[in-house]
Amino acid sequence: MPPPHTDRTALIAATGCFTAWGLFPLFFQAAGRAGADAWEVLAWRIVASAPTAGVLVWASGQGPAFLALARRPGVLAALGLSGTLIAVNWAVYIWSVQHGQTLATSLGYYLNPLLNVAVGAALFRERLSAPARLALALAVVGVALQAMALGGVPWIPLVLAMSFCAYGVIRKRVAVEAQTGLLVETMLLVAPAAAYLAVEGAHGGAAFGRSTAATLLLLAAGPITVAPLIAFAVAARRLPLTLLGFLQFIQPTILFGLGALAGEPVTPLRLLSFAAIWAGVAVFAGGAWRRRPAPA
Repeated sequence: MPPPHTDRTALIAATGCFTAWGLFPLFFQAAGRAGADAWEVLAWRIVASAPTAGVLVWASGQGPAFLALARRPGVLAALGLSGTLIAVNWAVYIWSVQHGQTLATSLGYYLNPLLNVAVGAALFRERLSAPARLALALAVVGVALQAMALGGVPWIPLVLAMSFCAYGVIRKRVAVEAQTGLLVETMLLVAPAAAYLAVEGAHGGAAFGRSTAATLLLLAAGPITVAPLIAFAVAARRLPLTLLGFLQFIQPTILFGLGALAGEPVTPLRLLSFAAIWAGVAVFAGGAWRRRPAPA
């Protein structure tokens, strides 16, 4: 149960955004069936997100702060790097779910919060509790078992976890509001994304415009990307971090279910790797819950 005095609106927002992120494979797979490959979906996700993020910045009164960034080249460079990292994350994620690798993405997003803990200790001198150390050890075991199950390095979950973790580190260091940062990141990526779409369209390789379904799905990529981010921003401001940490595991749990229901191979060794990760998550979450501050 959530702690007393929990903001119900924020709780609904958090549950909604993590559920939406978990269900994203259904959208990307539908776009794939309509003829849009991962690169076209990624490009439209960037291009269509920029105006949506712009409206959000304007509505929240952050326009002056956004314009002021023009005089801060260091911040723009950092947001360019973070934008590149999130584009890599999005590209790998979309490609994976379109190619029957949803289980791999699930592992990546289970690993992400545990990796955040390790990076926090290494870069920000955050103290690792005994449960956190045990959780990290179990995560290492899980990755090793996954490598054995796949017969090679599990690159999809590692790239997803590492790129999103690095993105979080940069955004933690850059003093920019979430909405403003997202607008800058997407605007810096719009030119190459639009160029790719123009080239694909000129060569007849684009799905956009080929059918009503493909066109509508690609146009919807922007709002669908930004809407959960708005909900997450609301939740992050109003919910205790401990509760938010619990709720983030909704996403990879849904991903695991979607992958299993789609018939992706769940071999005994692969299931054992997930069991190690789940045990690490349980240890990590249990330790965080015990350390939560008492309600006022």
